[in-house]
Amino acid sequence: MSSSLVFTLFSGVLSLAYAWLLSCYWRAWRSISNANTPKNFIPQKHITILIPARNEADKIGACLQSILAGQYPSNLLEIIVLDDFSTDRTLEVARAFLADLNVIRLAEHLPAEARFTANKKKALELGVSMAKGELIVSTDADCLAPPNWLWHLASAFENPAIQMVCAPVMFYDEKNGLQRFQSLDFLGLMGITGAGYHLGWHQMANGANLAYRKTAFETVDGYAGNAHLASGDDMFLVQKIAQKWPGSVQFFKNLEATVRTQAAPDFGAFWQQRLRWGTKNAALPDWPLRLSLLTVFLFCWSIWLNLGLFLWNAAEFASNGWIFWIQILVKALFDYLFLSEMCRFFERKDLMRWFWPSFVMHTAYIAVLGTASLFLKKYTWKARKSA
Repeated sequence: MSSSLVFTLFSGVLSLAYAWLLSCYWRAWRSISNANTPKNFIPQKHITILIPARNEADKIGACLQSILAGQYPSNLLEIIVLDDFSTDRTLEVARAFLADLNVIRLAEHLPAEARFTANKKKALELGVSMAKGELIVSTDADCLAPPNWLWHLASAFENPAIQMVCAPVMFYDEKNGLQRFQSLDFLGLMGITGAGYHLGWHQMANGANLAYRKTAFETVDGYAGNAHLASGDDMFLVQKIAQKWPGSVQFFKNLEATVRTQAAPDFGAFWQQRLRWGTKNAALPDWPLRLSLLTVFLFCWSIWLNLGLFLWNAAEFASNGWIFWIQILVKALFDYLFLSEMCRFFERKDLMRWFWPSFVMHTAYIAVLGTASLFLKKYTWKARKSA
């Protein structure tokens, strides 16, 4: 059997695996019941919101304003800004919105050389240790919270078995094609996140919209065991809590509990962000998640390799030509099915007009950036370089 035929068969298996994977995620997402909060729900739990911030002077004001405009009782709410060695007017702007703002300045708790390293996990650990709230809610300084955000999240913890709630995040206010691609891709990620919980395959989370009991964080010893990784404060914590208390982590499928943020503005920022995210994948303890990521990665690479082999020598690699078109059909069909469902739920049907440009970008991005994250462990983020 020729090597070309072996690779063609392998590509066919990957195509079937991808189709099965996306169809499972699609069916699972549709099966998740909306997390509806009773209209007569009266909040009683004290919440501490932790907002890590580094040089966010142009965005933190809007973030705080959106939180303060919410419906949660002010006597049950504490907001702590975790200042990560900011060199701009972040704190000055924040205090203009909340005069008695509670601030933890990392410069007062960490050595001076820490200003050159990623400190988000250390900041959150400090915030949790000083929080007065029974519930901890984390978001980012560049996010906007919906009016009933905390009201919805607090309702989930009326169930004493729930230790953590992972809620959706979406991009908004796109200015260019790259940002629209990111928005569409990120909605897909939200769908995979929710479906993973429903299927019992894996637990994912986004630190921009995460809530958990303070006692749960303390019991699993926070970020111990993965503090050396700059990224993954959300993913590793959710998996530690899920392992400690099986069934205690809930994905909160509710549009009114969805936090909004902006996508990376240009390719450089996008590349550095996704490279940072990718460096933690190999360390994730959830093997079904790693298997899913590997399947998508190999499938996308096989598409480009089949195209390349056919263009290089159409006579010798004729089979690669037709398997390439089959793969394109499979990916387009199941991507469209899944993403259109996500756009419907999040009321972003406008993004589907960008499906085909995003389809090409996604196929290339998964292959190229996935490979880069295996070999390039250094990246720049927030004017810092990784170790």
